[in-house]
Amino acid sequence: MRDPGADRDGRMAVVPGIDALAGDGGRLFVVVGVFDGLHLGHLYLLGRLREAAAQRDALPAVVTFDHHPDEILTGAAPSLLCDPEERLERLEAAGVAVTVVQHFDLALRMTSYEEFIRRIAGRAALAGFLMTPDSAFGHERHGTPDAVAGLGVELGYDVVVVPPLALEGRPVRSAEIRSDIAAGDLGGAARLLGRPYAVVGEGSGSLGGGVHLSFPLPVALPPVGTYTATIGAANGGGSDGVDARVTVRPDATLEVDASLGEPLAGRKLRVTFSGG
Repeated sequence: MRDPGADRDGRMAVVPGIDALAGDGGRLFVVVGVFDGLHLGHLYLLGRLREAAAQRDALPAVVTFDHHPDEILTGAAPSLLCDPEERLERLEAAGVAVTVVQHFDLALRMTSYEEFIRRIAGRAALAGFLMTPDSAFGHERHGTPDAVAGLGVELGYDVVVVPPLALEGRPVRSAEIRSDIAAGDLGGAARLLGRPYAVVGEGSGSLGGGVHLSFPLPVALPPVGTYTATIGAANGGGSDGVDARVTVRPDATLEVDASLGEPLAGRKLRVTFSGG
């Protein structure tokens, strides 16, 4: 684990699971969640997290998961809204000092909220948790704000409860964004995300001379059809990208117009859809 005190140089510590937390890393004020998409609702929560942490002389920390818990909980995870590497970049940009990426499996599913919290508290100084009124974690979601606060009396941490963000009366949630994308409303998705919707995939040459994009994990895609977009290297690559027309295919891959094939094939690419 990088020293969370490394927020002196703006770097976020990325910790591979709760058990890898270091006891000398500083006090942590924690929010638990998937944070898929890092949409406006997430950015609002992270702002409140920073405030609560600062008030307690603690570091703002996120506990998230290596894949969506629904893969274990229901047998089918929703399509991703954000590339996992980009999610970490956006968490860092939002001022998070420590992100714990916890493996989610059947054993974690069966872990009670009490055991989950005690595991954190046994490895790091715990200043508290940020939650929304309807948030919960632990086996059968028994870790409600009231339950977590009750354990806090024993362990000496605080719980801060903040209302979720709504935009023009609409809740800002990942499920709402997926619904907009599935309906082809990319402008609506962009408003909730706070940025145009983008996907990251692996580019390969196609028979037509263009670029074929495939995805190692299922990503949220608009309906089959052709869209305007900007395409470029996923890491920026020194370029802002170029305008293109992309076709969403029935096999949940993308085809990029032939004129862009040669310089982009064989690279990890970001396709940013126009709209909104």
